[in-house]
Amino acid sequence: METRDWIRDGLRAVAGGALAIALSIANFALFVLFVLALVMTPVLGFGLVLLPLVTQLVRLRADAARHVAGGWGVPVARPYRPRPEKSLPVGWGAFRWIVTDPATWRDFAWLLPGAIVGLTLGLGSLLAPLYGLQGIVLLPLWIYLGADWYGYGVIWPIESVSEGFLSLPQGALILAIGLAAAPYLRRVDAQFGRLFLGPTGNAALRLRVTQLTVTRADTVDAQAAELRRIERDLHDGAQARLVSLGMTIGLAEEMIERDPATARQLLAEAREASTTALVELRHLVRGIHPPVLGERGLDGAVRALALNLRVPTSVDSDVPERLDTPVESAAYFAIAEALANATAHSGATFAYVSIKRGDDRLHLEVGDDGHGGADPARGTGLRGIQRRLAAFDGTMALSSPPGGPTIVTMELPCVLSSPKTMLSSGTD
Repeated sequence: METRDWIRDGLRAVAGGALAIALSIANFALFVLFVLALVMTPVLGFGLVLLPLVTQLVRLRADAARHVAGGWGVPVARPYRPRPEKSLPVGWGAFRWIVTDPATWRDFAWLLPGAIVGLTLGLGSLLAPLYGLQGIVLLPLWIYLGADWYGYGVIWPIESVSEGFLSLPQGALILAIGLAAAPYLRRVDAQFGRLFLGPTGNAALRLRVTQLTVTRADTVDAQAAELRRIERDLHDGAQARLVSLGMTIGLAEEMIERDPATARQLLAEAREASTTALVELRHLVRGIHPPVLGERGLDGAVRALALNLRVPTSVDSDVPERLDTPVESAAYFAIAEALANATAHSGATFAYVSIKRGDDRLHLEVGDDGHGGADPARGTGLRGIQRRLAAFDGTMALSSPPGGPTIVTMELPCVLSSPKTMLSSGTD
């Protein structure tokens, strides 16, 4: 890791520690509110209104903790049951939905321990770098000169000006240790939160069923849309040309006796039309399953794709073996869509593709040096990638801050279908 990377991560962790302190204080307030809502439950009407509202606040706080944990590489899924249809925000339906959801009580059980751990680790992330900074700016020396007594680090008390100046190297060392340790403290906090805020086995199974239901519906919709596209392309393209070709040949048959020259001209036009129709059919087939993908596999197909882009694109792949055809096709089209976005919208001067395989998962990464700001909500390309991958239980993550770079990270479960080695050409 480069020096600037661990310094950047350390500073981000220090800021995260300050945020954790503030959020931990909010935990105490939410704990009091939740207890008050429980106490008011026997009072007619108050519990039905107060508990759902307070629970929503607790869930917002828990979602914030999950989001922060995800930022430190500890993903935590939301475990809540879906709200019943036609249920009002407050009332008996909302009250029953909340109190029968185990995740509600896991959130409540996390409030106090999460506050204590978050506060402790937040202070640890914050105080060590601040103490190091104190030594760097020679604050112990100035306090010693003004108050005639102070201590710092291993020098306690400071008894001379020269000992006061020794706070500078000590401060630099303490600051470096604090910045290096702060990210680990943030991850420990995230791991602790996952113990309470992550789904249980039953909740994970329920979420999995819900996800499969959604992805199945998306896959059916995508297949229907693809069939409509193929039908439209055949009707408007190849079919129209073949009808015109038949009419031209029929007209040539009528003219062959009376005007052989015109008949030959019509047959020449028919030959050109047949060539054009054949090209269109090849393009249509290529959109369904590119021949190069069938011939050379994912590695060779992506390299061939990169060679035809106007943006210089490098390809790094350690997957020379063949994959299952559906997975291979999904990975290829996902990479192609990501590269199309980089070429068309990012203003990039360079792009890259990385294809790695490990632990029966295919790891794909497409990046560019463009202006960034990509957002799945503003276009269909990235959403299409998500739907395509979700059909195979795959995932997509996007990092595209304003100013760039843009990095699309994708994962797909995969197994090797054969050890066949593919021919490929280097791409720079």
